[in-house]
Amino acid sequence: MRAKARAHSNIALIKYWGKRDERLNLPAVGSISLTLSALWTETEIEFSPQFQTDQLILNDKTASPEETGRTSRFLDVLRKLAGINHKAVIQSHNNFPTAAGLASSASGFAALTLAAARALHLSLSRKELSVLARQGSGSAARSIPGGFVEMHAGQSADGSDAFAEPIAPPAHWDIRLLIGITSGAAKKIGSTAGMNLSKTTSPYYQAWIDAQHADLTAMRQAILDRDFERLGELSEYSCLKMHALALSSNPGILYWNGVTVEAMHAVRDLRRRGTPAYFTIDAGPQIKVLCLPEDENEVREMLESIPGIREVVSNKPGPDARILEADE
Repeated sequence: MRAKARAHSNIALIKYWGKRDERLNLPAVGSISLTLSALWTETEIEFSPQFQTDQLILNDKTASPEETGRTSRFLDVLRKLAGINHKAVIQSHNNFPTAAGLASSASGFAALTLAAARALHLSLSRKELSVLARQGSGSAARSIPGGFVEMHAGQSADGSDAFAEPIAPPAHWDIRLLIGITSGAAKKIGSTAGMNLSKTTSPYYQAWIDAQHADLTAMRQAILDRDFERLGELSEYSCLKMHALALSSNPGILYWNGVTVEAMHAVRDLRRRGTPAYFTIDAGPQIKVLCLPEDENEVREMLESIPGIREVVSNKPGPDARILEADE
């Protein structure tokens, strides 16, 4: 009972921040994301009655008890579906920094969902896989499909309508997202803790929720119309609103470092000089810049010129999560 899967990270263009149900990882708002071609997680899992406990090896190191416990609780959901109690050994590898604002939990739990479902011989639709992945990590639901993806917040208490589906496949639109890595360190405040703090302390939380429908509608249309200027404006706007919400929590949550801020100014300076480029930032210090293919080299040179940018990773719209190997 073994399988191996690969899933790609995703970056939200219209951000997700806040949960309506933490136990089921139900988002308070919908979101729209871009699956990334160059950032991925590969996860191999084997279930066996000979294993006494679940074991998680992450990037060739034994995971912490907290990480292993989170993974075990998630696997319990799939084991219950399969009617099997076997423990598992999981080996997972990210080709990018973990827990640093690059959605490693998204690709990680999406790959784990796919591999575990195949190893347990569960026959599930892409929607059902997305619903399951969401229970591991809210953003993992968006890493099941490729390309341009919308996550539905849903309304049902059981979460059956909170899932992600594609707006358009990767081939729909050849755009670029360049990531400037400013730090490889794990963030001090995890996303779930940050979301909970914003929900309970920020005076702007309800306004964030109320404005989301209009942003989602506009972004969906911008993608279908291939309107890059509109896509960029909406992405930057949603990013700054999310971080304003985090900053307005008590105590305020600051995910940026000095390099992040310098890069934000540099992107806007580049745009003022006539190059259409727009930034977005998740819950971490890494800067992501959206641009068109013909401007990729100029944006890369700009990012590489900023002191403190360690590496620049270029992405196109990435593929669906997929099985790489499986026992029959």
